[in-house]
Amino acid sequence: MTVGGKEDIEGLKEIGRIVALTINEMKKKIRVGMTTRELDEIGGRFLRNHGATSAPKITYNFPGNTCISINNEVAHGLPGNRKIKEGDLINIDVSAELNGYFADSGQSFQIPLYTPSVTRLCEYTHATMMKVISSLKHGVKLNEVGRIIQNEARKGGYKVISNLCSHGIGRALHETPESILPIYDKHDKRVLKEGMVITIEPFLSTGAEYTIEGLDGWTLYTPNNSLCAQYEHTIIITKDQPIITTVA
Repeated sequence: MTVGGKEDIEGLKEIGRIVALTINEMKKKIRVGMTTRELDEIGGRFLRNHGATSAPKITYNFPGNTCISINNEVAHGLPGNRKIKEGDLINIDVSAELNGYFADSGQSFQIPLYTPSVTRLCEYTHATMMKVISSLKHGVKLNEVGRIIQNEARKGGYKVISNLCSHGIGRALHETPESILPIYDKHDKRVLKEGMVITIEPFLSTGAEYTIEGLDGWTLYTPNNSLCAQYEHTIIITKDQPIITTVA
């Protein structure tokens, strides 16, 4: 999507705020012993109470309101009977629609008891996302996203999950520009334009460089049980700093 005016910006900000608040509500209510389905229902109720609809449900008929991934589950985790335990690395990914506008955001965090290495992985992945976002504006090549993620991962001692990409969004969950790679592609000549709406979502891992699909047909795992963190914002490209829509 390319923003056409103030109405589009306000619509994107409104659903972005709801998505951010949904993640906050789920993090606030999460408890050891709770199932991922119970946590997902908290998110689903919050979305519905704010008039929003789960984007994975309406787009892909996803059997949940949100994606909840644990430990070596990287993305698209299917809510179910799995119980949350002390020390689990959790990723909550929420995408939703309101009045024809979409937003997508995710956060990784650990359930106490905390482990310094997991805390660092989460903090470093968040910092990587923010470094990418702060570097983007009208006229910047799209492959800068991958270059920065790849360079930051290398400096931090992490690997990049290369088969999970950022993407265009706005009037649908996934739009052009498609496949914004998390690794540098010198052949990608696409350029960011003012008003373009995209996600930025690095996946950094302690060892894996790709994911494999689980038997449920949705959940993506690391093949070697390594841990992975993801952070994601939806942003609007401007001539200066991007507008982050997924903030409360």
